[in-house]
Order: sequence, then structure tokens, then C-alpha cells
Amino acid sequence: MTDKFNEMAAINWYPGHMTKAVREMEQNIKLIDIVIELLDARVPFSSRNPVIDKLAANKYRLMLLNKSDLADATVTKKWEEYYKENGIRVIALDSRVSKNARGITPVVTEICKEKIERDRRKGLLKRPVKAMIVGIPNAGKSTFINSYAGKASAKTGNKPGVTKGVQWIRFGNDIDLLDTPGVLWPKFEDKRTGINLALIGSINDNIIEKHELSLYFIDYLKNNYCGIISKRYNIEEVMDAEDILHGIADVRKCVLKGGEPDLEKAAQLLIDDLRSGSLGRISLETP
Repeated sequence: MTDKFNEMAAINWYPGHMTKAVREMEQNIKLIDIVIELLDARVPFSSRNPVIDKLAANKYRLMLLNKSDLADATVTKKWEEYYKENGIRVIALDSRVSKNARGITPVVTEICKEKIERDRRKGLLKRPVKAMIVGIPNAGKSTFINSYAGKASAKTGNKPGVTKGVQWIRFGNDIDLLDTPGVLWPKFEDKRTGINLALIGSINDNIIEKHELSLYFIDYLKNNYCGIISKRYNIEEVMDAEDILHGIADVRKCVLKGGEPDLEKAAQLLIDDLRSGSLGRISLETP
């Protein structure tokens, strides 16, 4: 796996609308009591945006490990412990389940209890907590908001960049939530961050070399989730990554005109199986 990692080109993606989105977030942060950051439970480190730490300084914080149904439960538990040890309140959830999303209200209230008490002493008894929800592209913010509200309050999509601008959403009498577009940061310090974000679909697929990415992922599975490839595709895992990708193309009939294997299609199929959970519950990094 080390060789495949070293051979891969660095992946970065930072389109212009993200610069604009960060500026809008900076302008609105003074209105905010708590910043809720949505992470992808499969990559709880790679999906944590360092820009948010600077933006949310001196604000209450809550981290949600979303898509926990797709992640390795044992590894997710380790990540929960890791962030708690670092003084960060964290909840693992599947935001498609309404009761999971709505369950954050008492947590937000608890975290912001000092602020709520200050408002009460000033006679502001029904002032809602103002929260900003942030996260990388395709982290599931819009799904979380819609699940929480019980209606389609925000656009959703399975590709990055669906939410383009900030919007306020009222959740009952308790929370005013500022939705924000998914943003990355200009340069990933660790090349593995870009690889992980590409695998989960947070980077535009059009700029990714999927063949190369799939070879890295195959080696990762062989080293960390032995048997998954054999179970899903009925392929022997003793082969090297390139031969396994050819095997997937053969089994799934990914063929070009002339009979050559369509390795790009096979690579996309493998990556799609990760993203959908068809390979099982997989985490791409550990604390």
C-alpha cells in the first residue's frame, strides 16, 4: 500500500465559490452561539476542516460523525473517545434517521446552557440558540437539516456543491440554524487527506484519476478488511491490486469495444460500492 500511496499525485480541489462561502461565514460568525461541524464518520480526521477551527474560535462546538451507518462501528467508537479526550463534544449518527437528527437539540441546549442562562437573567426567555452548521462537501448537511426539520428545507444531492449560499432555518422555538455550503481548504498538508476525501465523494469526480485511486483503495482493503473483496466480487485477494481491478472488470462485465477491460468503469464501480455501503462498513482512517 505504501508504494501505491507514494505513486499517487496529490489531490486538491478549491473552486472559487468556496472562497466566497468562507467570507460569508466569517461575516456571519459574530451572530453565532454554537458551531456544529458535520464530519464523515469514515474519515473523521480528513473531513475536519482546519479553516473551521480558526473561524469558530471562542464559540461553543459540537461535532457530528455523520454516515456512521457506513463506517466501521469499532473504529467510530475510537474516534468518539479520541475527540472527547481532546475536549470536543461528539455524536455519531445517521442523519437520514429523523430521531437521530432531532436528538441533537438537548445536546445543543446543554452545551449552550451558560448562554441560555445569561439570556434568562436579561429577560430574554424565548431567544433561540443561533447555530451555524458547517462541513466539507457531501458530508450530508442538507440531509441532516431536512431530517431534523421533517421537511425539505435544504437541497440535497449525492455530489459535492449542492448548497451554494448561506440560509437561515428555524427549528421550532429552540434553534435558528444557519446552513452553509460545503467548503474545503486551499491545500491539504497530508496527501492522504485528499485521497480519503476523493474516495468518499467530497471532491469533484471529474478531476480524479479513478484507476489510480482504486488501486490504492484495493490495497487498503487487503490490509485492513481482508475478505471483503472476495465476498463482494468473488475474486481471490492474493493477486496484486491491478489484477484484482481486472478481475472486477471481468466479473462485472466492464468491457470496452474490442473486448478490452474497461478499468475506469471498474474503478468507478468499486468506489461507488464504498460510497453506498455495498462493501460493508468501512473506515478509511483510525485515530
